[in-house]
Amino acid sequence: MRSTFQLGLAALAALQACAFLPAAAAQTAAVPQISPAKGTPGRTGPICDCPQETRAPVTILISIDGFRPDYLDRGVTPVLSRLAAEGASAAMRPSFPSKTYPNHWTLVTGLRPDRHGIVANKMEDARRPGETFTMATDDPFWWNAAEPVWLDAERAGIRTGAQFWPGSNVAIGGRKEKPTDWETIGGERPADWAEFNQAITGEQRVDGILDWLRRPAAKRPRFLTLYFDVVDSAGHEFGPSDGRTLEAVAQVDKWMGQLVDGLAALGQPANLVIVSDHGMAPTQSSRVVVLGQMLPLDDIELFESGTYASLTPVPGKEAAVEKVLLGKHAHMECWRKRDIPARFHYGANPRIPPIFCLAETGWLINAKAPEKRFAGGNHGYDNYSPEMAALFIGHGPAFRPATLPAFDNVDVYPLLRDLMGLPAKPGVDGTDAVFRIAIR
Repeated sequence: MRSTFQLGLAALAALQACAFLPAAAAQTAAVPQISPAKGTPGRTGPICDCPQETRAPVTILISIDGFRPDYLDRGVTPVLSRLAAEGASAAMRPSFPSKTYPNHWTLVTGLRPDRHGIVANKMEDARRPGETFTMATDDPFWWNAAEPVWLDAERAGIRTGAQFWPGSNVAIGGRKEKPTDWETIGGERPADWAEFNQAITGEQRVDGILDWLRRPAAKRPRFLTLYFDVVDSAGHEFGPSDGRTLEAVAQVDKWMGQLVDGLAALGQPANLVIVSDHGMAPTQSSRVVVLGQMLPLDDIELFESGTYASLTPVPGKEAAVEKVLLGKHAHMECWRKRDIPARFHYGANPRIPPIFCLAETGWLINAKAPEKRFAGGNHGYDNYSPEMAALFIGHGPAFRPATLPAFDNVDVYPLLRDLMGLPAKPGVDGTDAVFRIAIR
């Protein structure tokens, strides 16, 4: 059964549709629900002088990878800052580890990485010896522990279109005869999906969303995803405070203006859920913990390093490695996976190596000392660190202006279900409670 919260949203959608009933044949459609972004190019009025159809609100989930909430305070985001002021906004906590793929999969499954299985951007599984998961992996074997929200939407008759969202190219529930096969046997995907390609510009990505929404109603997605990566790329290369990173922030803001204007021109009301997967902390070559200065590197198999290190002692060296590493160190703390602090909700999944070391925010853990000086940015740190905070903005006919307290990103999934009118899903890690003050 639907909750009172969901029924209220359904009633809002019905009223919103009523507000768009066609006028006389000689008149144009009513004013769209998302007003044009001032100072951005593109049409801001009706496409033609003919009546436009009545359009119910769609839900668009937008990820701006690596976007810190305080980027809105830098004076380069007129569109995003306006959407935040007119809607609901918050500094959102990513799930741990504060990495890209684990958090994007959390946002659309409502489960923390330890439960949904995408525990890192790079990982191994004992059931697949000699194989490594990377961000290019589309074998359902790695993804099948959880179902993304677009599958329930499709089953409920809500057409979905996912552009570049991590995992949207995977046929969930399917299998491959060999990991290298391009073909998947069985499984489900969104009705429309586009695989990530960094060469496709932000402008082209927005045009792709708008093109989907120009379709006839029967083939038009009602839940869509959009993804931008340039802020994260600049943050890694230059650091979060560098002017070139702010240029990337400003560029994404212009693309958001293009989207807002395009929706207005179509007369398409939309509930925008704008998020990031994590923040960004400044790093530099003088802040590196060197494992090779603590123990012989031949004693360990180092799988990942950087903001955290995951490793396995070689057989016979377990006690020696644990004696050196376990516990607190200057700028680093290490645990057996089963002893990782409970607040991280991390360590039970078999894909996590036996020993896990987390760097102090702003520090890195590497096998060897850096060979040359560098300064940049990184993420993957403690998800409660202010530098790791993620963006959240909710804007559209379902939202009223509200500044929300910090919340965990597992709560976005129940919100998406509410906006689409899907019933609550039992067993997920999140709740929609934090949004109730922000829903009209």
